[in-house]
Amino acid sequence: MSAAPGRPQPYGAMAPDVESFAFTPENLEEAKKILARYPAGRQASAVLPLLHLAQAQHGGWLPKAALDYVAEFLGMAKIRVYEVASFYDMFNTEPVGRVQVRVCTTTPCWLCGSDAVLRAAREVLGCEPGESSPDGRFFLREFECLGACANAPVLWIDDDFYEDLTYERAKAVLESVVRGERPTPGPQSGRKGSMPAGGKTTLLEVGE
Repeated sequence: MSAAPGRPQPYGAMAPDVESFAFTPENLEEAKKILARYPAGRQASAVLPLLHLAQAQHGGWLPKAALDYVAEFLGMAKIRVYEVASFYDMFNTEPVGRVQVRVCTTTPCWLCGSDAVLRAAREVLGCEPGESSPDGRFFLREFECLGACANAPVLWIDDDFYEDLTYERAKAVLESVVRGERPTPGPQSGRKGSMPAGGKTTLLEVGE
């Protein structure tokens, strides 16, 4: 599987700590595109997407050198970037597995069976939430609401959501990822988007 630009690579040990960091030429162009979305004087508003980009480039976590680089890139005080990176749960400031596996365990997903999804993840990856897999490839964590409650339970792997999961479906998705494949994201039940499981109940007429 070839990873998309900026996405953590599917194989390899944890990324090491480094003394210096800079965006690759490809990611530098992406960073400039991100920065262009914000008005002059509001560059700091780009800190979240740039931290995502830096974390993906460095293999799933943000060393201090990457935080300092983003701060300098945006003209921000370093402490402000540190605050953001330490506050938001999607950022890692210590070495973890390159592929981020997040199981939503908030109430709607829990009521729909997230315990079974978490059990599948433990078994397939061989680690507990908050740990990296023995080979350093994967990092498993429980996560708060992913905003897809209508399709609960949900598994978030790198940039992809896998929804409508059971133990068997979650295990199949994870085993595919372990093999280096990228399963088709979205509902794993066969339904389209958030459409009711039995099919549409409104907007049944086809427009002219």
